[in-house]
Amino acid sequence: MLCLKQSVLRLGSATPCLIHVFKAFRHDTQYDTRPYSTGAQEDSASDIAGKFLAKFQSIGPQKRKQVLDANQLQLLSLTLNKNHLYPGYPPLSVPPSQAASQCLSAPIVGTPIPPGYHLVYFTPQFLEEHLGPDGTDISYNPDPPFTRRMWAGGEMIWPRSKGDGRPNLLRVGQEATETTRLLSAEPKIIKKTGDEMIVVGVEKVFENENGVALVDKRNWVFRKALKAQPLGSAPLKPKHFASDTLGSQGSPIPPTSTGNIYRLSLKQSPVTLFRFSALTFNPHKIHYSMPWAQDVEGHKHIVVHGPLNLISMLSFWRETRKDDDKNPELIVPESIKYRATHPLYADEEYHIVLEDTLESSKVIIYNFEGKVSMNAEIIG
Repeated sequence: MLCLKQSVLRLGSATPCLIHVFKAFRHDTQYDTRPYSTGAQEDSASDIAGKFLAKFQSIGPQKRKQVLDANQLQLLSLTLNKNHLYPGYPPLSVPPSQAASQCLSAPIVGTPIPPGYHLVYFTPQFLEEHLGPDGTDISYNPDPPFTRRMWAGGEMIWPRSKGDGRPNLLRVGQEATETTRLLSAEPKIIKKTGDEMIVVGVEKVFENENGVALVDKRNWVFRKALKAQPLGSAPLKPKHFASDTLGSQGSPIPPTSTGNIYRLSLKQSPVTLFRFSALTFNPHKIHYSMPWAQDVEGHKHIVVHGPLNLISMLSFWRETRKDDDKNPELIVPESIKYRATHPLYADEEYHIVLEDTLESSKVIIYNFEGKVSMNAEIIG
């Protein structure tokens, strides 16, 4: 078992630790953005997935410790354009004209970290030369040619205390432990194209001094690299979103089934995407490099982060619980299961639709065309 604390790996020996950690993760074959259709016989997705799974089963779980600082929490809230972490909390920012006369401070020690906000902690810790050509952390990448990563979905669980039924919240100032292990590596065939891909499942367990606070399961899809598009190719022109399919903004949509339905419209700017990339230390080029997004990955614009969409879903769910006469710090779901199905792009309006049922909340994100981009079920 590997344990990384404050950038020092404890292996129980004097071996240079960071080099060995990276060698355990990296692959000797260098990545390439070109398609891998050569005359040489390639390993199948099944073979590559099997080798990948066997390697990580032999390595075992990886552990890291980190103090959950207030600065990351403050900056994420501002990136989300939320000037108050919770209702009644002091502002996190003021206009530049008032900055000289105001004394602002980051959230105090003990402040609960809202659901999903943990994603700005325990970020990747690798040099640029150790990243993939698309900027991604390759710690859990299968071998080439499966190098094109997409966030596919996952599940988060916030355990409850057996005593009072409250969640064990991660808080500012705590030293938390993250334990990461590989759950699965499954080869799959895309029905429409017949192309192979590998779905990788990873589990991250976050603990504080009171025990397990959060279980975060993530699924990534790895596909073969796309052939670069001709330079100067025009991106697809956006169409107008059919807003009448969702009802009028600002009020609950007429229910189509039991429960209440709410709608929120959002538009993420390139600045927001850049700031979110910086906070999560995620240099995946599809989120900030137009040439890479269009010419290499085949997108029409830079892509909104899957984790950012997930946080937006959780935040909207919390907003709709405000009338429950409950401490806003304790508005934490028991779980969320989610699946990404279609990319969202910067500067395009999209819509989150939430429907409360007797047992859960169904959440769907529609892009500007009305296509489902992400769906989720929240219990809590």
